[in-house]
Amino acid sequence: MKYSLIAIALAAMLAGCSSSATRDRLQIQDPTVLQTGFSATQNQAAGAVTPPWIATYSPIKNGPTLRSVNSRLTALGERKDNYFGAKAQCWVDAASDERSLHDGWGFVEEAVVEANRLTTALETGQGLTVDNPELRTASVIRPDLWKQILAAKTSPLFPQCQEAQRLTACSEVELIHAGHEAWTRNFSESQRLVDGVEKGLPGIGAALQSCTPPPPPKAEVIPQKMTLQADATFKFDRGDLAGMLPAGKTKLDQLVRDLGQVDDVTGIRIEGFTDRLGSDSYNRQLSAKRAETVKRYLQSGGVKTPITARGRGKEDPVVQCSNRNRQALIDCLAPNRRVELDFARSNGQAAGAPQGQRAQSQRLLQGPQDQ
Repeated sequence: MKYSLIAIALAAMLAGCSSSATRDRLQIQDPTVLQTGFSATQNQAAGAVTPPWIATYSPIKNGPTLRSVNSRLTALGERKDNYFGAKAQCWVDAASDERSLHDGWGFVEEAVVEANRLTTALETGQGLTVDNPELRTASVIRPDLWKQILAAKTSPLFPQCQEAQRLTACSEVELIHAGHEAWTRNFSESQRLVDGVEKGLPGIGAALQSCTPPPPPKAEVIPQKMTLQADATFKFDRGDLAGMLPAGKTKLDQLVRDLGQVDDVTGIRIEGFTDRLGSDSYNRQLSAKRAETVKRYLQSGGVKTPITARGRGKEDPVVQCSNRNRQALIDCLAPNRRVELDFARSNGQAAGAPQGQRAQSQRLLQGPQDQ
């Protein structure tokens, strides 16, 4: 990466030759970006790097980190089908685009960090925020478009309108991306990106209009099978009650309430699984401990249904992985680390399924890496 103040000054010189009309259309809010030639400011306010910035972003390995974040996003499944997941993916795309163009200003690193931050927040269920970052390498442009985007985000229909969430999240990232191009004085490229955002804004309004208010909440239906991702249920290398994560307790608390509203569940079978890393005896012991802890947690919540629990170690893997990089291998094997709950019913069917039809519903909880 190159962060030379001379490079910033040279970019400012070149901007002096570019179309002032294009620059003015961007409604740039940063006065330092409007300066051109060698008179352009070359200080921290104009985007010069600081030691804290270098400490945060210079260690980022763009390629490996991008691949890791992409893999983790994929592992989230339906949990990424929302505003935050769409935004994380759009940050990945923006970083990939600029990386392919050999951007050396620092935007790639900042975009990678944003994608990683949102992905981690989705995995843990903590730290999710709709606020946009203030990046060193991006200037604020087109406040009128930002106002329209904010109006969409504050619509009462926005929380249940997945398509509007996706379009809005990516519009925000693209507008920040355009702000980066303006910051580098590449006003024509900035305008090109802005044109795309402006063209897509009516689609957000149309998506919101197509969404209807959600129906009244219904009692949760017990699925035939439930899968608790171990990474989101227990702390690393833990299987006891004290090592259970808040997200895992929340999921089990909801299950306790759901079981209290049905009368056809006659038995629950709980089985714990690990990935293939580690010894067979250790994995079987850890998986058994987790299954037993889930059983005791349900019983302590008042569940009277007969429950059996056992550990199956690395048996029945959901995915097969051959990654050579250990961290990538751990990420890939995440679906294998799980606790499965099977519910037996008096009518032999999944709750809520029509006569003669077998219904299955799998719920996944995913979180930090664990074995």
